[in-house]
Amino acid sequence: MAKIYGRLVVDKLDEVYLSVSADDSIRKELSEFFKFKVPGAQFIPAVRKRFWDGYIRLFNLQKNQIYMGLYPYLKEFCEERNYELSGWEPEKDIFTIERYEEIVQDIPLKLRDYQKEAVAYAAHNRKCILVSPTASGKSLMIYSLIRYNFLKKNGKALVIVPTTSLVEQMTKDFKDYGFNGNVAKLYGGNKDYSDAAIVVTTWQTMSRMPKTFGNEFGMVIGDEAHLFQAKSLASIMNSLTDVKYKIGTTGTLQDTQTHKLQLEGMFGPAYYVTTSKDLMDEGTLANLDIKCLVLSYVDEERKKVSKMTYQEEMDWIVRNDRRNLFIKNLVNGLKGNTLVLFQFVEKHGRPLYADFSELFANDSTKRKCFFVFGGTDAIDREKVREIVENEKDAVIVASFGTFSTGINIKRLHNIVFASPSKSRIRNLQSIGRGLRKTDDKENVVLYDIADDLSWKKNLNYTLNHFSERINIYSKENFNYEIHSVRIPKCHI
Repeated sequence: MAKIYGRLVVDKLDEVYLSVSADDSIRKELSEFFKFKVPGAQFIPAVRKRFWDGYIRLFNLQKNQIYMGLYPYLKEFCEERNYELSGWEPEKDIFTIERYEEIVQDIPLKLRDYQKEAVAYAAHNRKCILVSPTASGKSLMIYSLIRYNFLKKNGKALVIVPTTSLVEQMTKDFKDYGFNGNVAKLYGGNKDYSDAAIVVTTWQTMSRMPKTFGNEFGMVIGDEAHLFQAKSLASIMNSLTDVKYKIGTTGTLQDTQTHKLQLEGMFGPAYYVTTSKDLMDEGTLANLDIKCLVLSYVDEERKKVSKMTYQEEMDWIVRNDRRNLFIKNLVNGLKGNTLVLFQFVEKHGRPLYADFSELFANDSTKRKCFFVFGGTDAIDREKVREIVENEKDAVIVASFGTFSTGINIKRLHNIVFASPSKSRIRNLQSIGRGLRKTDDKENVVLYDIADDLSWKKNLNYTLNHFSERINIYSKENFNYEIHSVRIPKCHI
């Protein structure tokens, strides 16, 4: 029998935190074990001024508290050091296939095996994050879990989503899945949810509700859970002290350990449901081809940009007339519905939309063009989505923030990254917009526009971001090809 070098006793404080009793030396070890530096901490003003060391500590040394969702890591910590761990253990549900069939018997859509396994895992463990790519049927899994919540007689279910557009879409999905009860849409001026079995809201609305609001529900589901690490969102999750069932769903998690552990602390262990590549291989998702178009500039422009800051370089790129003309000509030559994604509304999105509108107005095909950004009303966004579903050759010029996450457009044939970005989550979520198959769509093409403004040995900022995107594509086993395109000299 292995020698025991220390002992830890765990008690449950509520449905958010555990308390840990141990010797001071072990508690300090815990503090170090659950300490992670924030990526890019050296650029944070509080760190630069030495008000903060840039570390997040997931074990509170003063209160001896740790997130309940981190129990598996606490167990691992003890096993590695031959420490005895006693006291509280995670509560599990007895979940059988017979009970599962009772949940899904009147859902008109048949769940795939990986969806069933994910629902079973979440129901059994009560707290977890389901990591499953766009178009894998996350909303159907969410609905199945809500049906399980009703079967357990836990009361109402709360679904938290990041945007008002997703409130509208999720509510519609639940109706499509056969739910006949009242689904309350809680955002803006909509406040009445008293007779609703399901409440769908945004975290912005949630943050304005009384602190006890979330504890009215038997199950809380955080959709697009990768966004929940923000301080205000963590505060929401920390207030759910009575909710036994907390389930996050997301298509992607950041690679940083800090991000993953913070989310697992709030929701529970991550469960990887399936991958986009697996769904493509089995024919569930459309095949993805990525065409990387690297725009090459003249030496005079390269030299000028080499002296710029990151923000100055971004501004120069998105205001570049020749670059925007290239994008206009590219989109004009594409067949099928096309989503053009941008970052900056006034200096990039609006000019692109104006260019396309003028082009199509003078074109005999009279293609439809839509503009969507943060200021577009949720109802109008939903109308745009529904219209495009019935179009064959429309163009949506949309901000990354509004159309990269959660929006479901089945009949999308092309995606154009008009603005540079290195965010793994944003890129994968954006790609997911086009992966749904339809009867007349088997493939989707992503046009990733990059800018080679390197000068001598120095690579420009956004070219480095392009390298990060290539790493993402390689890691996800996506098919991609790189083409160099020379851009004529622009006025500088």
